[in-house]
Amino acid sequence: MLSFCLPTHHILKPKNTKSALHPRNRHRERYDFDALMQASPALVPYVQLNAYGDASIDFSNAPSVKALNQALLKQFYAVAFWDIPQHYLCPPIPGRADYLHYLADLLAKSRAGVIPRGPAVRVLDIGVGANMIYPLIGTREYGWQFVGADIDAKALRNAQQIVDANALHDLIELRLQPNPTSIFKGMIKQGELYALTMCNPPFHGSLAEAQAGTRRKWRGLGKLEVKRSSARQAVPLNFGGQGAELYCAGGEEAFVTAMVQQSNQYATQCAWFTTLISKVANLPSVYRALRNVQAREVKTIDMAQGQKQSRIVAWTFLDARQQLSFLNNQTR
Repeated sequence: MLSFCLPTHHILKPKNTKSALHPRNRHRERYDFDALMQASPALVPYVQLNAYGDASIDFSNAPSVKALNQALLKQFYAVAFWDIPQHYLCPPIPGRADYLHYLADLLAKSRAGVIPRGPAVRVLDIGVGANMIYPLIGTREYGWQFVGADIDAKALRNAQQIVDANALHDLIELRLQPNPTSIFKGMIKQGELYALTMCNPPFHGSLAEAQAGTRRKWRGLGKLEVKRSSARQAVPLNFGGQGAELYCAGGEEAFVTAMVQQSNQYATQCAWFTTLISKVANLPSVYRALRNVQAREVKTIDMAQGQKQSRIVAWTFLDARQQLSFLNNQTR
């Protein structure tokens, strides 16, 4: 039986908050740049007064954004070392933290509202990337154990440096996926059980599409002069990113559809499969794929960060009793 539950989380926006982030999100308040600079002096050169006289950074400048992330990770998550290679994705931390908090709520619904914590809760991050942001936040917030999978060997080498520098070997394992068309094969090994899988799928269908989207954003920010001669000028990608971090054949729709189809092979090894969906227009195709694999339950969880709207689609092949038994076994 397939059931669709489409909850929308309406969170009141208190004064001085940036956006309708999850109630447990540590970044609901405006950034305290004095505290951030104290936590990470490397941020100091990038902080300046904006047009309103408030301390801020230039969010179109990649080194500024990276320095902000380093400070946020130090102040809120006790991450002593974090870095990424040039041009790799530098993710906005508040929105990434939201995904994890909503996943914690998802697991809690099967356990009378109690969030399962500790390393017995195993999570598979598909496309962990060089930044490894989800395992870093998830281990600090909930003590979960992560396996991070990626097809990019360079990204994984950088991620391993972060693991080593922060002594996270017991909580984070990295695995190279040698076959770009496989998502779970080889990453979920025989006998392994996972409470969750998570994924921030490639959004675009090609590099040209990714660059066009970024060009529109930069024009909106007044950072890109519009001239006939510059119609094809190269621009830095928003928050960085390259290759499989940003695009794949068929874009988000094709990637998530393949993920759904392949998840059926591991139906009894995972309590909940989940993914972000950025384009609401892709939801009908994803729901059709879920009906085809006979997912037992599907949930869609809306999220918001400022003007950006996104959502999590989660599905399971287990009924409520099986979910509870599965999670209880994982958290003993």
